[in-house]
Amino acid sequence: MSLFSSPAVVLRRRDFGDFDLILTLYARSEGKITVIAKSAKKSTRRFPGVLELFSVIHAVLRKGRRGAMPVLQEASLLKAHPIIRTDFKKTAYASYWAEIVDEWSEEGSAQPEMYHLLDHVLKGLDQGWAMDESLSLLFQIRFLRLSGMHPNLTHCRVCKAALEDLPGARVYFDLAKGAPVCHKCRSSRVKPYLLPKGLLKQLQWMAEADLDAARRIRWTGDALETASLFVEAFISHHVGKRFRSLKVLKQLCR
Repeated sequence: MSLFSSPAVVLRRRDFGDFDLILTLYARSEGKITVIAKSAKKSTRRFPGVLELFSVIHAVLRKGRRGAMPVLQEASLLKAHPIIRTDFKKTAYASYWAEIVDEWSEEGSAQPEMYHLLDHVLKGLDQGWAMDESLSLLFQIRFLRLSGMHPNLTHCRVCKAALEDLPGARVYFDLAKGAPVCHKCRSSRVKPYLLPKGLLKQLQWMAEADLDAARRIRWTGDALETASLFVEAFISHHVGKRFRSLKVLKQLCR
């Protein structure tokens, strides 16, 4: 048996028996990892109220025989994020981000940048650095880049014409192709998004800029709504899932 420790975000938790918890963590050193916290619901010494959703903890884990679920030996609280858990709308945003990461990630595939992104936006959501909607857009477009699903936002997928060389202020975007398609190249059988060129340029910048600078980008209300609907649809299409937490979020935002 071996012990290891890492900062980790609590993505999911569920009861297991009378006293245990099964936790899905996103750890900086391990990526997604599912662990069991034995007697977590009655042990105030080892787990003094630190295993709440979206908390960042320092987890000490014990790995046993191959194929066995790691055991959470100890956990200390690094960031509680209490505002998120007392605000229904913020909880819905955090749940959506957690569901995306959980659905996309494979067990034990470490990606420290993804951990840093999730940690960053959860802290911003709790402390109110920016509009919740803007933080969600930031998370989603950066997630797409880190996951390797980032859309082409710079040129026509078919003829390779640069975005700025395409006529008009708006361009067609084909979700399946993951790229703009000019008027001459688009298929009449596909119903594409019609998006402003400026919006695609802003999204590209948001995906590539320094994270602190990217979160300070200013969006108009209409542009933020259009960009959010587009990126949400893109993620759902390419992950291949309709996210339950997004449905709840949309109901709360009406």
